Amino acid sequence: MPTVEEMKKDLFYNPQHASKVCDDSVRESADAFAEGYKTFLDNAKTEREATAVILAEAQSRGFVEFCADKKYAAGDKVYFVNRDKSIILAVIGKKCICEGVKIAAAHIDSPRLDLKPNPLYESDELALFKTHYYGGIKKYQWVAIPLALHGVIIKADGTSVEVKIGEEAGEPKFVISDILPHLGAEQSKRTLSEGIQGEELNVIVGSRPFKSDEGSELVKLNILKILNEKYGITEADFLSAELEVVPAFKADDIGFDRGLIGSYGHDDRVCAYPAAMAAFDVVDPDYTAITVLTDKEETGSDGNTGLQSSYLEYFINDLARANGVEGYRVLSKSECLSADVNSAYDPTFNSVFEKNNTSFLNRGVVITKYTGARGKSGTSDASAEYMGKIRRMLDEDNIVWQIGELGKVDAGGGGTVAKYIANLNVDVVDLGVPVLSMHAPYEVISKFDLYMAYRAFKKFFEQ
Repeated sequence: MPTVEEMKKDLFYNPQHASKVCDDSVRESADAFAEGYKTFLDNAKTEREATAVILAEAQSRGFVEFCADKKYAAGDKVYFVNRDKSIILAVIGKKCICEGVKIAAAHIDSPRLDLKPNPLYESDELALFKTHYYGGIKKYQWVAIPLALHGVIIKADGTSVEVKIGEEAGEPKFVISDILPHLGAEQSKRTLSEGIQGEELNVIVGSRPFKSDEGSELVKLNILKILNEKYGITEADFLSAELEVVPAFKADDIGFDRGLIGSYGHDDRVCAYPAAMAAFDVVDPDYTAITVLTDKEETGSDGNTGLQSSYLEYFINDLARANGVEGYRVLSKSECLSADVNSAYDPTFNSVFEKNNTSFLNRGVVITKYTGARGKSGTSDASAEYMGKIRRMLDEDNIVWQIGELGKVDAGGGGTVAKYIANLNVDVVDLGVPVLSMHAPYEVISKFDLYMAYRAFKKFFEQ
């Protein structure tokens, strides 16, 4: 008869810290993979920058621009860029596309502050930018931290100007002020969610007036003069700009043991990067391997660069048509890993988690069968058959994984792009990396979990 402990080992579901089930070579591989990821984070703080970085890497690895009228052969590598804010990578498989494709879908937008269309104003000899927050944030987290400005301005003559300031040593940074605690009695009466209000997220951008004794708004005038000299723009050019305020932090190792990474933008670049690397590293796959890195997930995937748009469907339709197949038949036989994060268990705020169904740092990649809110509202719910298939895939390759939900049933909820791909009649489940302090300006992930995500996407493409 087996002992009680032997029976527990055989019968209980017991996810463990990756270091307990992996040897030192896995840790070394995870640490090495993390270095490339940290560089990516520092160079890709917006969806435009992430697209540009991935595009440059794709081109260096032999990917060529997709031509809708061309029939591709096994092993061909193509890319498609949608309006500079989303990108598709594809490696053509050996099997006929009529047997379906493998899709990994992640998003490359993150919560941030966008400048309003007419943002610049002066108040009491300070120049400030008005902002409109993008995605779900805790507004109080964005005050009194160093900020950078990224984006693009389209001038009146149609020329484009790229903006990136506040990231390099010696460059100025920006900040949103907060009231000092000595005078914060009235503010402290507000609820936490109202401690800083949307119209108080005003970014300080200058304080010195134009050298003149005459006229008003001389600080604003001086800022516009500086911008005109640097970028050749006028105030009206803000009306045709996409400018994003993001934290000026760099990606850092966290902890004495350096096992974690702290950075802005882990959600969802911590899944986008390994999904892209898997597409780059896969060789001669049986099924066509497609990685789509999309925009607008944080605001509901609306718009022509989000996955409620049809650009991914059109791309697959073009591939199918070149092979004499209807696109909907390809999609109906396809599979997808919706590469998105889940919340990592936080022992400091443990009351919102249900530990049996929560993901933990360092226990590997997390499978999220469904997202949504409370009664599974607004979700794709992966089938038992597809869950079983993905589970076997991970176990066969010794990829450390765990199951997870986004907190207790009535605590809240969230969503991913999974349901939009499922609506195309594709089998899909969320698979990604647990994140601490999700949606904060500085989030935390595990190097082990990041590396297991890469291995999972690569195995998915190869099987």
